[in-house]
Amino acid sequence: MTSAWRTYAKDNGGRVSLLFLLFLLALYEFVTAGFSTFAIICLIPAIAIVVLLAFRYRMFTFWTLIVVNYFIMWHSRPEIGMPTSLPNEILEILLISLAILDVKEAKFERTANIMLYVLLIWCGFCTLEVLNDTCGIGIDVAAWYTTARSIAYQIMYAFLVYTLYITTPKVLTKYLYIWGALALFATFWVWKQKTFGFTAMEEQWLQTRGRSTHIIQGGSLTRYFSTFGDAANFGIGIASTAVAFIIFGITSRIKKHRIFFLITGIACAWAMMQSGTRTAMACLIAGMLAYVFLSKSFKIAIPFTIVFGLFVFILAFTTIGQSNQQIRRMRTVFDRNDASANARSINQQAMKKYLAEAPWGIGMAVGYQNVPANNKYTFMATVPPDSEYVFIWIHTGIIGITVFLICTFVMLFGACWITIFRIESPSLRGIGAGFCCAMISQQLGGYGNQVLMQFPNCLTFYGGLAIVYILPFIESEWNEYEKGLLAEQEEKARLKLEKKKAERV
Repeated sequence: MTSAWRTYAKDNGGRVSLLFLLFLLALYEFVTAGFSTFAIICLIPAIAIVVLLAFRYRMFTFWTLIVVNYFIMWHSRPEIGMPTSLPNEILEILLISLAILDVKEAKFERTANIMLYVLLIWCGFCTLEVLNDTCGIGIDVAAWYTTARSIAYQIMYAFLVYTLYITTPKVLTKYLYIWGALALFATFWVWKQKTFGFTAMEEQWLQTRGRSTHIIQGGSLTRYFSTFGDAANFGIGIASTAVAFIIFGITSRIKKHRIFFLITGIACAWAMMQSGTRTAMACLIAGMLAYVFLSKSFKIAIPFTIVFGLFVFILAFTTIGQSNQQIRRMRTVFDRNDASANARSINQQAMKKYLAEAPWGIGMAVGYQNVPANNKYTFMATVPPDSEYVFIWIHTGIIGITVFLICTFVMLFGACWITIFRIESPSLRGIGAGFCCAMISQQLGGYGNQVLMQFPNCLTFYGGLAIVYILPFIESEWNEYEKGLLAEQEEKARLKLEKKKAERV
């Protein structure tokens, strides 16, 4: 054994020395800095392998990002010592870098659209916010980047990655199936939580940090959160997913796609009810109503309006299903005297007084952990924002929230314009409408809860909006792709009919 090791070391001296040094470094870090740094050092060889594989299997890296993004909040723990967003960010930057290295093959010309321009404006504004020292506590670049990455840069990453990697009808269809499968797993998991209970880690979180918001009505009602970070994030995210897949389903011409999309949409709508998130109900309704205007078809718009009008009427003006606690909680979305909503209004009135003297906000690097108790803006740094819009308003002021709202409106308007006027294929228009309506649903969720920039919603829905902008580029390919699938579908139907006739004889 010793002889074999010496022979190997002689032939591979450099690699052996490097691995030995890494091993010593890992042990040193474990003793001095703890497990987190030790784990990172040990992962260096794995990271190198991942980078090498990414060069060869780029689409596999993209699919890995989609899966990692969906489960990144599942059982996430701050004590790990690593930012939750780090895996996402590494994969996104890696994918963008690979596209730049292979610039001849990448479809960079497709990125030159309205969404890119307004994102550049928003990211530019958030970059300037590094100089904002309204609270007088100094400039903290690291803390600023944490917030800027959350509310600006990750949107740009999502836009670039989706635009550069979803380039053909087959890739688009595969993406819809993978997204649908992930949503179905989240639906299954909430059923599992409801039927069989929580895992040990989920139970620990529920009984500690999540108890005040997830075990309510005197302990008689539990809000389920599936694989997401909390019930609000899950409820609104899965409601927007339901909007998208129901629209995909009713507009698809391929039977197997239509069945899968509709099953996914209906399952997500059921899962939304289990979250106990009242805003999610409003998000579902808003997304569906938005489709009435984007459908360009009275045959779709009229029954759609009737069905969801009846649905809203039942919730708002009847007591049907009142014995179910989740339905009773959902009904409170129509209650103007709801105590929770009134408490938020009171907080926001107080915020207005502070922000009147801080038009640029209190700064992105400011939080409860670094503002002294005697600081003028301590209240602003410690009050729960309860809404993505309010969070942006607090940290960037009236100027920042105005810029954000204008950019959001322009992005959405541009995507809706493309869906209505630039896409001829009804089924492809349905995909564009699904993404647009899902984003409208998410924006309403961002008004009511702090979920818009959370995982997995930001990448999923801003990436989906980016897809709308590339649909005109792939429409001709889509028509050919769909024609082939329809021919295959008709052939299967013909063979099935012939078999039935033969059996009768």
